[in-house]
Amino acid sequence: MASPPDTSKTIKLERYNSYLRRLHSTKVLNASSKLLFRATLLIALVLILFFTLNYPPLSDNIPNHAHLHHHNFLSTAFFTSSAGGGAAWEKQVRHSSTPKRRNGLSVLVTGAAGFVGSHCSLALKKRGDGVLGLDNFNSYYDPTLKRARQKLLLRHEVFIVEGDLNDASLLRKLFDVVPFTHILHLAAQAGVRYAMQNPQSYVSSNIAGFVNLLEVAKAANPQPAIVWASSSSVYGLNTQVPFSELDRTDQPASLYAATKKAGEEIAHTYNHIYGLSLTGLRFFTVYGPWGRPDMAYFFFTKDILQGKPIDVYQTQDDKQVARDFTYIDDVVKGCLGALDTAEKSTGSGGKKKGPAQLRVYNLGNTSPVPVANLVSILEGLLSTKAKKHVIKMPRNGDVPYTHANVTLAFKDFGYKPTTDLATGLRKFVKWYVNYYGIQTRVKKGGAINSEHPEESA
Repeated sequence: MASPPDTSKTIKLERYNSYLRRLHSTKVLNASSKLLFRATLLIALVLILFFTLNYPPLSDNIPNHAHLHHHNFLSTAFFTSSAGGGAAWEKQVRHSSTPKRRNGLSVLVTGAAGFVGSHCSLALKKRGDGVLGLDNFNSYYDPTLKRARQKLLLRHEVFIVEGDLNDASLLRKLFDVVPFTHILHLAAQAGVRYAMQNPQSYVSSNIAGFVNLLEVAKAANPQPAIVWASSSSVYGLNTQVPFSELDRTDQPASLYAATKKAGEEIAHTYNHIYGLSLTGLRFFTVYGPWGRPDMAYFFFTKDILQGKPIDVYQTQDDKQVARDFTYIDDVVKGCLGALDTAEKSTGSGGKKKGPAQLRVYNLGNTSPVPVANLVSILEGLLSTKAKKHVIKMPRNGDVPYTHANVTLAFKDFGYKPTTDLATGLRKFVKWYVNYYGIQTRVKKGGAINSEHPEESA
């Protein structure tokens, strides 16, 4: 019988070849891992170089609008904070909010990167008060303008914490770090017509955000006094003019107005239950340098310069629409007057210990001007004829006529508007052409050739 063939050599050869294949695979895998690591490192270095070149450090000067499309990536990351800010963040917060004058206020300004908020923050800081800003830099209008205001305030050592009113942990952190004496609450979802597109944003900011702020303030020890922005829109369908604080406000003509009216009722509740000192300010069509691009005077200026037609509204019965245009400096004086005369809250740790101050005031100009007159003034300042498109006012929540009675504000803290529309618009146009780098002349204001926009009017 023949013996079976010897296969041991074949098996050994196959084992050896298998070993070589595994060894080769291991070397390929190691080489691939090294290559992947080096490629990742190279990409990271390229990204760092990219951000370094495209996001240069913030300078002390405010550039024109075109340069502000690129803001510092690392600086933005530093401004953005959560409740766990860290030692450097807390140091910045404390430095900004510490008063420089004796018996100065320590004020938390919400909406500090906004139009009225930035002006009030600057005015408070310049007189020696401590100011800390809070803003979420939303995109309701161009955030680039808000970033420019932020940069202006930073030059004056006003730090803005980037965060939302509905972030309760962040608010509590701020109150843990700083014993604020006052809150100037100006953050809100603004605009009458936008409410038809995004109603939830008004409820989230103007109602839920306000309640969240009051919840944190009521628990603070000591409780701060609060001055906050209501609106002349609360007068709604009221036809009795001039509007007085005693007039009815139960017929809002827009969701925006309804949320502001709700805010006034909420303020009453927190004052009654928790002893918070609360002052509501009803603003009347505020305008001026660093203003809001969604306001008529602002986009009229833009469209006139660009040769585009503008819509000028009339009422359904062919009457002119008129507004009580109020210059920003007058409004700032009113806000500071309200802060200076605000009495202390009477609660502590969420418990009321006695009756607290509750006020509401009109802050207007007391001199309504037809919108057609505003257009005529802009035409003269810009030396350009507007292409007017006169149309009927749509039913979108706007009211045809506003007129403020400010007797109460004058009596209580000396509020007295002093800037007429022609003077205020000249200052606004001078700022506008400077900020956007437009080569033109402003009548009675001379040529616009300075390097930087006005810091304040």
